[in-house]
Amino acid sequence: MPLKSKAVSRTNEVAYPRSRILVFLLISTSGCTLDLLTKYWVFSWRGMPRQWNEWWIWEGFIGIETATNKGALFGFGQGWTMLFVALSFGALLAIGIWLFLAGAAADRFLCNALALITGGILGNLYDRLGLWTAPGTEGQSIHEVRDWILLRYHQYTWPNFNIADCLLVCGAALLVWHSFSISKDISVSAASET
Repeated sequence: MPLKSKAVSRTNEVAYPRSRILVFLLISTSGCTLDLLTKYWVFSWRGMPRQWNEWWIWEGFIGIETATNKGALFGFGQGWTMLFVALSFGALLAIGIWLFLAGAAADRFLCNALALITGGILGNLYDRLGLWTAPGTEGQSIHEVRDWILLRYHQYTWPNFNIADCLLVCGAALLVWHSFSISKDISVSAASET
């Protein structure tokens, strides 16, 4: 009897290629590394935020300007750094469980989208934990996210952001697209069964 229950539990497991873990780690660590390297380079080049520190790629539209953010998206939650640290760790844990214990890694598209999100979380988490120091601060840790991408249209300026934010937005957009494509597939298969 115990042998039968073991066989049943094995057939209920969701299988995914072990290479999926490698691809997930490659995408998430590459994204995080790119984010941290660009932050380091830009802040070394342009310094800490100050007035008139813009450097334009396309004058008046796309540029580089250093900024720091104690909050989250669009500066929401200024000063809630430890809450965002806890939420980041919670999100990382949830992604790991969803992908590798619940078996969502069987879906390549979903795995790649969550790898982008993981890379973004790790990049901003590094900053929130104060693992970086600003030039000229004598090694003092700063618990703020470094932003440097500047978008402007006439008098309208989008809040500065970084590569980690791009990874988070792209990963979230892919998740939304994935959810709509799955619901469309479900409705098509339900219609064909009737």
